[in-house]
Amino acid sequence: MTPSSSNKIALFIDGANLYATAKTLGFDIDYKRLLLEFQSRGSLVRAFYYTAIIEDQEYSSIRPLIDWLDYNGYTVVTKATKEFIDASGRRKVKGNMDIELAVDAMELAEHIDQMVLFSGDGDFRSLVEAVQRRGVRVTVVSTIASQPPMIADELRRQADVFTDLVQLQSKIGRDPGERTQVREPRERQHTPQFLQRSASTIAPRGDDEDFDD
Repeated sequence: MTPSSSNKIALFIDGANLYATAKTLGFDIDYKRLLLEFQSRGSLVRAFYYTAIIEDQEYSSIRPLIDWLDYNGYTVVTKATKEFIDASGRRKVKGNMDIELAVDAMELAEHIDQMVLFSGDGDFRSLVEAVQRRGVRVTVVSTIASQPPMIADELRRQADVFTDLVQLQSKIGRDPGERTQVREPRERQHTPQFLQRSASTIAPRGDDEDFDD
């Protein structure tokens, strides 16, 4: 089907939430295929990817993925996490990107026809409602196939369309047996080690940290 140029689409990807959802379903996201899938559905105005970064780590596992996305059609939005000690004395890391995503969505609303939100976070319900009032059709991508479901019920109800990530697996999932050969722009061919790695298998958040959203 030929995409309609009048259907202007913007993607808003809550990186940590999408990673957790795909991991729960047992597959990895192929971000190149994801971009191509939605480019085939209309005129893709922007594809935002939001994630927090632990700045004081010598090496952050998310950086190669961010670098690849930034050079391959995504608008990457990051900010440093904040570390604190909770009431029980546990070390926690706060890395919430809700405000950044909401501001970008509101600013872009008048220029798009469809917003695709990759998140199950119920905090986005009010944002979805506000964008809808501006005439934008909102699709939310998450899953109800997990127990418990990864999407908040109020967000699912507010969306114009709910798409279960399971339904997209064949279109945007990475073949687990595939050796990914990511071709970067010529300017960035100084990282051959990354070319041998699957970007989508990199966890946006460290497994050894407690994150407070």
